[in-house]
Amino acid sequence: MYHMEDVLEVYQRPYDPKRPKICMDEGSKQVLAHTREPIPMEAGEPERIDYEYERKGVCSVFVAMEPETGTCQVRVSKRRTKKDWALFLREIIDVQYPHADKIVLVMDNLNTHTPLRFTRRLNQPRPAD
Repeated sequence: MYHMEDVLEVYQRPYDPKRPKICMDEGSKQVLAHTREPIPMEAGEPERIDYEYERKGVCSVFVAMEPETGTCQVRVSKRRTKKDWALFLREIIDVQYPHADKIVLVMDNLNTHTPLRFTRRLNQPRPAD
């Protein structure tokens, strides 16, 4: 969806389980580790965690949510490439909504979100089980 009016129109449509509306987003997150053990909580005192941390890298988090049912799918990967995005959508289609006639996908305009990239990726042969 490229325009706010289009998105608002999608949200006003009645719920149809054969045509689910899925909101999808992704982003990079730091992977952090504690440098000191947290101090456990005691009576009347919360657990205390030191503000220092050790950086352990970065990962990408893909999230897809169906607002009307609360169904949520999350995938963590090392990268955020067009291929990773297409594989996440393939997983949603095959696992969460195998019986849907059509999936309405609401997302931002990130450069990895292009129909051509998705089609190219999905038309490749799947690995054998």
